[in-house]
Amino acid sequence: MVRKGKETVKDAGANVEEHPGGGHITVTAQQSRYALDAVDAPASKEILIKDLSISVANRELLSHALLHLVEGRHYVLVGRNGTGKSTLLKAIADGLIPGIPWSTRILLLGQTRDTFEDELGGLKLEDETVLQHVVRSDRVRERYMREVRVLEPAVEHPSDPLAPVRAFRKIGHERLGVQLKEAHRIAERRSGARGKQARKELIKLEERFEESKERLEQHESEIEPAKLSEETQAAADMLANVQTVLELIDASQAEAKARSVLLGLGFKEVVIDKPISRLSGGWKTRCDLACALCQYADVLLLDEPTNFLDLPSIIWLQSYIQNLTQTTVLITTHDRDFGDAVAEELIMLRHQILEKFRGNLSLYERERQKKTRYMTKMKEAQERQKKHMEKTVQGNIKAAKERGDDKKLKQAASRKKKLDERMGMEVNQKGGRFKLNRDLPGYHLSVRADIEIPDFDPPVKMAFPKQPPDLRFPGALVTLEKVCFSYPSRRSAPVLVDIDLTIHPGARVGLAGLNGSGKTTLVSLIMGGGDDGVGGLTPTKGTISRHPRAKFGRFSQESVEEIAAIAAQSPNLTALSHLIEAAGDEMTEKDARQILGSLGLQGPTASDVPLGLLSGGQKVRLALAKLLWPPPQLLILDEVTTHLDADTILSLVNALREYEGAVLVVTHDRFFMRTVVEGESPYKLAPGVQAGEGPEEEESEEEEETGAPAGTVFRLVKGQLKRVDGGMEQYEEIASRTAAKLEKKQAA
Repeated sequence: MVRKGKETVKDAGANVEEHPGGGHITVTAQQSRYALDAVDAPASKEILIKDLSISVANRELLSHALLHLVEGRHYVLVGRNGTGKSTLLKAIADGLIPGIPWSTRILLLGQTRDTFEDELGGLKLEDETVLQHVVRSDRVRERYMREVRVLEPAVEHPSDPLAPVRAFRKIGHERLGVQLKEAHRIAERRSGARGKQARKELIKLEERFEESKERLEQHESEIEPAKLSEETQAAADMLANVQTVLELIDASQAEAKARSVLLGLGFKEVVIDKPISRLSGGWKTRCDLACALCQYADVLLLDEPTNFLDLPSIIWLQSYIQNLTQTTVLITTHDRDFGDAVAEELIMLRHQILEKFRGNLSLYERERQKKTRYMTKMKEAQERQKKHMEKTVQGNIKAAKERGDDKKLKQAASRKKKLDERMGMEVNQKGGRFKLNRDLPGYHLSVRADIEIPDFDPPVKMAFPKQPPDLRFPGALVTLEKVCFSYPSRRSAPVLVDIDLTIHPGARVGLAGLNGSGKTTLVSLIMGGGDDGVGGLTPTKGTISRHPRAKFGRFSQESVEEIAAIAAQSPNLTALSHLIEAAGDEMTEKDARQILGSLGLQGPTASDVPLGLLSGGQKVRLALAKLLWPPPQLLILDEVTTHLDADTILSLVNALREYEGAVLVVTHDRFFMRTVVEGESPYKLAPGVQAGEGPEEEESEEEEETGAPAGTVFRLVKGQLKRVDGGMEQYEEIASRTAAKLEKKQAA
């Protein structure tokens, strides 16, 4: 049926692109005529996409979801590993989502490196410094700078009158090439009358491009004097326009801004001016982040920006993002404290849809738990009330029938009808008393709205044996006395100086410090250089004594990379077969399945899926399974949260709080350090929620303390190990002062 009058036309846009992990990304969305017009002439930088569906290799990640990003607002995207967070960011950045205006400049972290190398034709400049790389990563600035370099000498050439014409035609032809590329994408996307018009415009643009190509190849002797004069003036005007644009984007300050951002991210002055080819993988990732922060973008997409950052740099990044008032920012992060600090609004990707919440993750979880308790108690109270009233009505009906009293029967029937009408929500959305004519307008089968208890995703399964084998006789697990260490190949100062540390059974020890301060070196010394200390070191000076029966298990930052390397060598190897192979003859298949299952790798995922197809979070689980057979007396976790989502980290925290062996944690994650080492409850009051707020304040059983022991946080600085008496809170204050010094240094 066609309605007369105002017509609303909806076109379904669909785009397909190859996914890095295999398969294709297929994106569809519905667009109204207004949305299609907005693609060409947007009134704002707001993004509103309805009925958005995204699938990869026939696996649906989003189904008829609503994506709404308000201009200038900062969002944190949360969801479990494998739900499609990174795929969504990639689809937005690559222009796969229909309805996002073409003029909206979108930048994804890490995208600058690929684009820059593409523009160089794969050429890698070995002598390019870190600073030069960051400055040149701004494609818009570099394009205009290159046009100035072409136009300026041509316009000012003292003896060649044709130089301005050649430069003008060259730049004009390159600009037409960019427009032609965009016109092709528009024509491919549209259908119907608008598609026909887009194809007509594409044909005209192709004709203009061919004409421009002919002019570019035209012999200088064939250029008419009038045309020569006209295009010479046009070249001068083009140069003036480009110079104006460069002034507007403050291109002259690009180098100073890049240096400021690099300092904030922890680069030293000496490193900034050295070749980028000398950087390690972690520092190159920081460099990518600097490239993203130094460019203007309407929408900035940051996928795990805190990876490889130490705490002062994380705090500096928090402040930097909070000051981006004109840029819409969408972030995925495993660092809960960082996400809570930068989030103005939360987007949850669950059940293939996008849910929004005004606030951060901690506040969302707290409010959701309070609402669940409140709704559950309301429903239970109503069920008890309903049973009592039904019993009373049934008694009245029985008595009326026995006496033959029709009036009593009618009264009972009337009460039963009122009983049905009174069941449901007693309050409206604002917390006030429910009124039918105001809170439930329109036609409904019931007089009141049903009581809906918020549903939770099933808890992430991560548990492991609580108690390591008995040591038979007491003693410290490891003791370091006046330990010093220097790498033989380095002539600089020692990495570690006079380290004194003792770890007892069941202890909780946290190790914090800047990147490069020697944390990994200290962990390697604790592991030792023997057969059971893979990658361990021996001290230059001092003594290290270890309990002869103690087993040490170490999860390092390279554990996931090692599994990926093994997967590349043996494509058919699965988690189950790899674990049995690594554990030796002592482990049976039943034992392997049991420990993998306790960590969340169950059934076909463990036995059928090749290692190469496991996600980062699943590889972390496999690495932990290798450590926990049998459970070590000292479990060392070096940045174990990097590949895990918020729910999995919470599950790991709860498992570690019940673990009876000693735990040494090396992390920049403040939430993980406070809960695992310092023994704070992971369900503590969220920021922004005051005591006494909400309908119910008593703690649920899962929020009660598990009796986790309070540990000690140490800080490595200038090669020395110092105890932080105030715990992670004090270290955060120290890191904040360091970040403030970086900002002052940048301002100077």
